[in-house]
Amino acid sequence: MYSLDINFLKDRPDYHQQTQGKAAPKKSVQMEGMTPLILGVVVGLLLPGAVGGFWLYLQQQNAQLTQQIADVDAQLGALKAQEAEIGKLNTEIKNVRTETTALATVFNQIKPWSAILQDVRERTPAGVQIKTIQQTETLPTPAPSAAPSPAASPAATAAPADPNASLPTINLEIAGTARSFDDVNYFLLTLQQSPFVQNEGTELVSAQLVANPTKLEVPKEDTQKQSAAKITYELPKVVDYKIKTTLNNVPASELLREIDRKGAVGLVTRIRTLEQITQEQNSKTGNPAQAKPQTQPSTQPQKTKE
Repeated sequence: MYSLDINFLKDRPDYHQQTQGKAAPKKSVQMEGMTPLILGVVVGLLLPGAVGGFWLYLQQQNAQLTQQIADVDAQLGALKAQEAEIGKLNTEIKNVRTETTALATVFNQIKPWSAILQDVRERTPAGVQIKTIQQTETLPTPAPSAAPSPAASPAATAAPADPNASLPTINLEIAGTARSFDDVNYFLLTLQQSPFVQNEGTELVSAQLVANPTKLEVPKEDTQKQSAAKITYELPKVVDYKIKTTLNNVPASELLREIDRKGAVGLVTRIRTLEQITQEQNSKTGNPAQAKPQTQPSTQPQKTKE
């Protein structure tokens, strides 16, 4: 069942020499075959290490970028808060300017009656008396609106309207008596030179000789003495006149010196204060060219407390 194989060749010395001579080249061949494998293992280990190192670098850079983004977001939040505050301040400045312009417009539309009457009084000659001064208003007639042509540009159709077009015209009628026609003519000429009225709109409506309305009272003693002589007193006739004039469109801000000279100090102080406020606002905003408030002229006088 079993066979026993005995190999006596291994006991021979020449056999050991042959086997020993062939073993050395076989080992060198095996080492040369392992070099690519070793290189592959080294490369295989270096590549994941490089990838891992690059991944760690990217993670560090991402963390830094995230921190920078957070810092920028915080700065943006602070800038937005400052922008909101600046917008609020600009709105307040705009409101203050609007109120200042509105006040300047109101004050600029005022022509105090005290200054107008003082000017008339100073221009009245010695031989002229004023009985009444009547004020009348003439409302402006609305201009017919023409239909815009198709070829007209929007800028031409949207032309700004005259601010004086919607304001009433103030007319004055001065009535009284004078000693002569020369006094009436002199009074008319001096009124035409007034800075408060229109030169062309000041004209003489009527002038005629009438009986002197002045009452003459004689003491009783003189009356009893002169009753026997029958002496009568007759006063000279006077000229009854009417002069019509129209207030001009010059704004009060351009008549400050004349209004101040006539004694209307209150209005002058208000307008100069508004001009100073406007100059300070323009200097703060870097626009010093606008020295006076932009106001709309008016011809309507109003009574002011001086």
